[in-house]
Amino acid sequence: MVGETPSGSGSKSPERYDFDDPLFLHPSDNGVVSVISFKLTGTENYRIWKISMTRALKGRNKLGFVDKTFPKPSDDETKIHKWERVNAVVCSWILGSISESLYANHACSDNASDIWSELSETYSKADGSVIFNVHQKINSLTQNGLSVAKYYSKLDALWKEFEGLINLSECTCEASTDFVNHSKLMKLMQFLSGLDDTFSQVKSHILLTEPLPNVKTAFSIVSREESHQKGGSVSQTSTKSQATAFVGKFNDQKRNKFRGNSNLQCKNCGLKGHTIERCYKLIGFPKDFKFKNESQNPNKTFSSNNSVSSDLDIKTNSSSEKFFLTSEQYNKFLSLIN
Repeated sequence: MVGETPSGSGSKSPERYDFDDPLFLHPSDNGVVSVISFKLTGTENYRIWKISMTRALKGRNKLGFVDKTFPKPSDDETKIHKWERVNAVVCSWILGSISESLYANHACSDNASDIWSELSETYSKADGSVIFNVHQKINSLTQNGLSVAKYYSKLDALWKEFEGLINLSECTCEASTDFVNHSKLMKLMQFLSGLDDTFSQVKSHILLTEPLPNVKTAFSIVSREESHQKGGSVSQTSTKSQATAFVGKFNDQKRNKFRGNSNLQCKNCGLKGHTIERCYKLIGFPKDFKFKNESQNPNKTFSSNNSVSSDLDIKTNSSSEKFFLTSEQYNKFLSLIN
């Protein structure tokens, strides 16, 4: 067991460590470590700074060094030395958590409780301008495209900051209940009034509820509506994408069908995509075939010497002369080929 001396041995027993003793310092407890994630800048964030620092010191069992519940010993030199060492570490934690502009005013203090008291006297008293600024932020805050969760989180932080500044005393009388209910109603109205217009319908539903829900219940209802809107938007986007893909595929198939097989080449007209057996210049153009130039349409009727004929224009490879076949001659020509 730790602390016991083996029998027959004259060696000194190892020192016991009492982890609950405020004078105990863990190897990770040093003046370089930051115990909170932000710095004190003045009156505007003193309250939240004090809450965070109190929690951090309490977790390390060092709160007694700042609230004077663990004063400096006076009769034990060993404990005095340990107390001064721990006090120096606590001083470093406090000074390390304040901004550079405030550091110089408290750097010369050697006692953690003195620094703590000076900061409280200087920054705990909020004047009317500070309270006004926080109140104005609450009334002007809107969702403005933020998620409902982020909007509510910002608003809730401002409410807590405002309550800390006015520092109302607790009361259990009947009037206090009415005041609490009024405060809850104002929070609900502030939350609903700052929501975006996309939640107009759910706001109307909440305001028609009897009795009115508290702001946390309203936040839950609006959050569900937000999830529903996002789900509907994703579904519509997916459906639209599928429809677009289907139309594109259909158009590609139609285009490929019109183009035919690009590996084939007609020996008659020299164009690719068909063979001589399927050459429209030989077998005739379909009625719904669209020509780039209507003058190229061999099916187009025209008058010449009061006679109407539908002729095909066939070019020979050896001459630029043009020969014209009537429909009857053309059919006889096909029968001979077959």
